[in-house]
Amino acid sequence: MVAALDGTPTLRQMREADIDQVIDIEQRAYEFPWTQQIFRDCLRAGYHGFVLEREGTVVGYFMLSVAAGEAHVLNICVDPVAHRQGHGRRLILRAMDVARWHRVERIFLEVRPSNPIAIKLYHDIGFNEIGRRPRYYPAKNGREDALVMAFEFLPAE
Repeated sequence: MVAALDGTPTLRQMREADIDQVIDIEQRAYEFPWTQQIFRDCLRAGYHGFVLEREGTVVGYFMLSVAAGEAHVLNICVDPVAHRQGHGRRLILRAMDVARWHRVERIFLEVRPSNPIAIKLYHDIGFNEIGRRPRYYPAKNGREDALVMAFEFLPAE
């Protein structure tokens, strides 16, 4: 990997060696974080994990599964100290590029209704809400629904 000389974060594939930094972000960003084992299992299963790295430090990441003509963003996160810098947009656009490279027809994701900033980002990019998964996420006082969003890729002309 060639690091950007101006301190601009670079995107690269996630490696097992990144998981400690990813978990650190995951635990600070989420009340109910994924475990190290979940990330390891995703990488071993061949899912597409990418990290956004600045000067050797991970500032964001995503995990994407691709199968049967569809892609699913399983996890996407930006370090809370690096919010509002365009990193989330850059990550979701790369996830979409990976999906497009695999010639999928659509890409799905779930998002908490209590995360309006992410919802706005996904809408701005072209995702549409297609459903709701009741009681999908663990929450402090029980469970929280998930909004299911999808982006349809247009066929190549």
